[in-house]
Amino acid sequence: MVKRESTGPSDGKDREGMKRVLQAVVAGSLVLFSSGCGKGRALSVVGSTSVQPFAEVLAQNYHKKFPDRDVVDVQGGGSTAGLVAVSSGLADIGTCSRSLSPEEAKQFTAIVIARDGLAVVVHPSNPVKGLTLQQIRGLFSGRIENWKEIGGPDWTVWPITREEGSGTRESFVNLVMKKDRISDEALVQESNGTVKELVKGIEGAIGYMSLGLVGQEVKALEIDGAVPTAANVLSGGYPLARPFLFVTKGAPSPVAQSFIDYVLSREGQKVLTDEGLVPAK
Repeated sequence: MVKRESTGPSDGKDREGMKRVLQAVVAGSLVLFSSGCGKGRALSVVGSTSVQPFAEVLAQNYHKKFPDRDVVDVQGGGSTAGLVAVSSGLADIGTCSRSLSPEEAKQFTAIVIARDGLAVVVHPSNPVKGLTLQQIRGLFSGRIENWKEIGGPDWTVWPITREEGSGTRESFVNLVMKKDRISDEALVQESNGTVKELVKGIEGAIGYMSLGLVGQEVKALEIDGAVPTAANVLSGGYPLARPFLFVTKGAPSPVAQSFIDYVLSREGQKVLTDEGLVPAK
């Protein structure tokens, strides 16, 4: 039996997690400065683990297209960690997988680079094909403890959530949970990848993750009858949609602007579309 982890107050853990991320940013920057890569400088991109794999692909393509420009160093850590890194000057660009709060919007410049669906995923053998938002709230709040309560098999429900500070979690709470609290019995994971690994390994599991990263190993459910596809995210027909953001402190530096321009170009947007996201425009 998998041991469940508490999702209660974790401000101390959040601060420690962000501290580790910022230390990694500093260490990574020192390595790149000393390696002689590119012009001897790295453009640091830090934040959302949902945005991270897409930003890494963009960075690789950018370097191939412009080998004489600055190396782009992409790291995860969570949306909140990305904002902290930008605010403290340890990152040129932060990445967020959620909308900024009104207070954050006053502090940062946000650029929408793409849009993504938030997929609710279950084990491939789960016969349930779709859920309502109300049922999802019941499953993640702990009110529904067995799949048979909603017409599924006689399996214990194992909700899997992201950690505090995750943009994916905040988007899920805002779009799905509303005022309901995610159960303290939910399993807490720190990336889309680990959510996927648990869901594909536990028959009664249910989790949420970036639609662009679902693949074939888990099953994404219909939500209120809407199929989770990029086309439905683009049309507005799928209810769980969120922006993927690049965030800077004030106007982007020339180095950061160069990478942003590439990401927003036809070529950069095609890269994101090919990876399963919806274009920014």
